[in-house]
Amino acid sequence: MARTKYKFNPESLSFDKIRLGLGEMLLRFLAFFTGSVIIAVIYWIVFAAFFDSPKEKALEREVQQLAIQYDLINREMGDIEHVLDDLQKTDDNLYRTIFEAEPIPPTLREGGVGGVNRYNSLEGYKNSNLVVETVNRLDKIRKKVYVQSKSFDDLIDLAKNKEEMLRSVPAIIPISSKDMTRIASGFGLRIHPIYKIIKFHYGMDFTAPAGTDVYATGNGVIASVQSSQRGLGKNIIIEHGFGYESIYAHLSNFNVRVGQKVQRGDVIGFVGNTGTSIANHLHYEIKLNGNNVDPVNYYFEDLSPSEYERVIEIASKTGQSFD
Repeated sequence: MARTKYKFNPESLSFDKIRLGLGEMLLRFLAFFTGSVIIAVIYWIVFAAFFDSPKEKALEREVQQLAIQYDLINREMGDIEHVLDDLQKTDDNLYRTIFEAEPIPPTLREGGVGGVNRYNSLEGYKNSNLVVETVNRLDKIRKKVYVQSKSFDDLIDLAKNKEEMLRSVPAIIPISSKDMTRIASGFGLRIHPIYKIIKFHYGMDFTAPAGTDVYATGNGVIASVQSSQRGLGKNIIIEHGFGYESIYAHLSNFNVRVGQKVQRGDVIGFVGNTGTSIANHLHYEIKLNGNNVDPVNYYFEDLSPSEYERVIEIASKTGQSFD
């Protein structure tokens, strides 16, 4: 019950009861209410500054759990990256070697995922670095997986074509291999028979009587049949596919025409002494992707190991070419 307040009246020498008007009562109420609100706000600010609300505590626990999950995800992505690295090494060093395919360039495997900042929406938060790093690693893994998947698709196609490739690769000696002494000059630096200077010999020379059969060393298509008074003389070029090309030069005559399909062992021409040549012989070259390679490395379908060693020995000892 509110206390009754009195005020001394000097005129009547008595205490009169104080009666507040409506305005005074309203002002007092407003002052009390305002003070209470200010005190409450101060209490709330102090409490909020030093103590977390239950909702904030729950959110902090959730953030901590998410940070732990991100850390676990990063560890798992590290394991995935190791597996991908092993797959890439096996792909480049084994599978592509078997199928004689070029390895995938590292710039393609490790290429970026875009020139602009793709993670703007993830920045500006307390754990932005962790989130951006995780998403960036995930994007790189996704790209590596895509590249490796395409590589395996290529390998499947190569495997399907492997049988055809084995039939097409030049893999036999282009003339009869009964007499290994017919190898007159090998691949490499040799003395030119006419100019008597050391020049690089881009093929192998096989001496044989004029008219000796010359065989296609692999399946393919006759790309060129040419006659010349100089250089390679009468010569044939076979396109085998898969980057391979074989050349047969200084022939006496042809047994094929341009565009004709041939198989390994077919007679395509005959040994002669045309063009820049000093004796009856066959000049034989193999090109892979446009570059000359040593034919001696491609006789695996025709020779036993001992015969192959003998061919290498004879080819390495010859010092002068026949063309």
